[in-house]
Amino acid sequence: MSSFNHYQTLDIHPQATAQEIKQAYRRLAKRFHPDSQTETSNVEKIIEINGAYEILSDPQRRRFYDQQLFNLQFSSKLRTRQQRNEAAQKQYQRQRRRSYNADTHLEDWLQQVYKPVNRLIIPILKSLNTQINQLAADPFDDELIADFQTYLENCRHDLNQAQITFRSQPNPSPVAGVAASLYYCLNQLGDGIDELERFTFNYDEHYLHIGQELFRIATSLRHDAQDAIKHINY
Repeated sequence: MSSFNHYQTLDIHPQATAQEIKQAYRRLAKRFHPDSQTETSNVEKIIEINGAYEILSDPQRRRFYDQQLFNLQFSSKLRTRQQRNEAAQKQYQRQRRRSYNADTHLEDWLQQVYKPVNRLIIPILKSLNTQINQLAADPFDDELIADFQTYLENCRHDLNQAQITFRSQPNPSPVAGVAASLYYCLNQLGDGIDELERFTFNYDEHYLHIGQELFRIATSLRHDAQDAIKHINY
């Protein structure tokens, strides 16, 4: 079947009557006929017009042509629909892959960063009061001070491991708030250990109180992170 539409060639509606087809043919033939001696004369155009009129002016040939045209248009619409469906399917698959990758990243961060960091810092936070109570028996006792210094060294070692773990991979965007709370928790904990260590050098209880307050703030920040995790959809 010709790639061009006979109705378009004659510039008429597909529902045009036989009389409208004949009028359109005469008008265009007069306009494009080579013998018209006008600027619009066009041999190729008149051949197209004659071909279109030959088909559309014959009722039987027109019915056959209309069926072919319908099939062609239906096939075109079907291909367009299939293309849209394929494009939609590809987009869906890309979104699923992105969603899967995001979910995997989130799960990896929770398992490889969040949980290990908590396992390292929770014992530090919970053991301080016990250590201070032991030290309170005699803050100037060399043995108790030595034990307290050993405790602080262990705390600093575990904190350093927690900080390395925290920096080991970027946090997913859904847990940005969780990561922020955890980051400040680690900072407060580090500052708290520094203050407690200053006490062992000069026995000024002021540093003990500051260290305890910084540990309290770190504990609150860890709880904030823990509460934020509960609102993450994963």
